[in-house]
Parts: sequence; C-alpha cells; structure tokens
Amino acid sequence: MKTFQIKGTARLAVGKKSNKALRVQDLVPCVIYGGDKVVHFQAHENEFRKLIYTPKVYQTSIDVDGTVYNAFMQALQFHPVTDKLLHIDFLEIRENVPVKLQIPVRLDGYAKGIQQGGRLKANLRTLKAKGFSKDFPDEIVIDVTELNLSESVRVGDVHVPGIEILNAKSVPVATVVVTRAARAAMADSSAAAAGGKKK
Repeated sequence: MKTFQIKGTARLAVGKKSNKALRVQDLVPCVIYGGDKVVHFQAHENEFRKLIYTPKVYQTSIDVDGTVYNAFMQALQFHPVTDKLLHIDFLEIRENVPVKLQIPVRLDGYAKGIQQGGRLKANLRTLKAKGFSKDFPDEIVIDVTELNLSESVRVGDVHVPGIEILNAKSVPVATVVVTRAARAAMADSSAAAAGGKKK
C-alpha cells in the first residue's frame, strides 16, 4: 500500500468556535485517535486533495510539528451546501493491532455475458476488510472475465491474502444482468429452436 504524506500543526484550541476560525483560513481541523493519546491537528485543505479525491486507499504519514504518525483516514465531513471539507478523523496504525477498512473494488476483464448482450453491474464499490496495515492492498481487483449472463461474483468468492472480508458472503459484488435486448435475443433463439424441432 502506498503512503501519502501530510504536514500539519498541533491545534492549540478545540471546539466549534476555533474550528470555524480555522475553516475561514482554509485550514481543516483533524484528529488522530487509536494510539496512546488523541492528537488534534490542522492542515491546509490543499494537503488533502490527492488523498480524498481518489478511489484508492492510502496509508497516511502525518507530520505534526516534527512528530510523525502513521494512520488511515476513517471519516470525512463536508459542508452540505458548499461541499467544502470540514473535518477528518484518522485512525493511528499500531503494528500488532488489526484495523477495519473499506477497500475499493476494481472490476477487471471483459465478461463473457457482455458479449452475450448482458451488462456488468457493480453492486459493491468497496468491501469492508479487517487485517494488519502491512497486508492491505490499495484496491481489491476482481476478474469478471468468466461471468456469463445472470452470473455473479459474491463476497465469498473474493480472497485477499492476510485479509478477512467482513461483508456477508452471499452478497454479490458484481453481476452480469440480462438486458432487454439480451432477453429478446434469447426469446428469439428459443422460438427459432422450437420451430426447427417442429419441422
């Protein structure tokens, strides 16, 4: 997993009033929890652009006044109207403590069912996973090449070394759905076959 670098400074005051003052300066109030102590810091919103506007997951190295914390981003808060980034929660990484993360899913390959007139539908964009930070991938790649019409890749079919997938195993991650065009083609094929038998 790739590491993203952030440089920030400790927050001397916390609370709604101080947070509002920071946001006026385009600074984002943040907190790191899960370690020996809770760390409150601030950083310019530009520091986070490449971290939050990506489908992948990054381990984050956060330099707060010279002290470096390794963490995963856990929660984001945006303004409901302006979409401005308001707050970020980070979970500090401890080497021997497993964590839970939402890992993005990327579907790879051209499903056989698409060639038959179907459409590939992504049912889950992320999978909830548990493991140690060293074992987490940037994304979970799922090969859909062998999927025929109406077939699915389910959570139980997905295996990542060292990682436990926590979603229900029966839930489909991706499905080749039967489109109207494919359904009509199958009906025509069935009708033609039936007509051939009568002859």
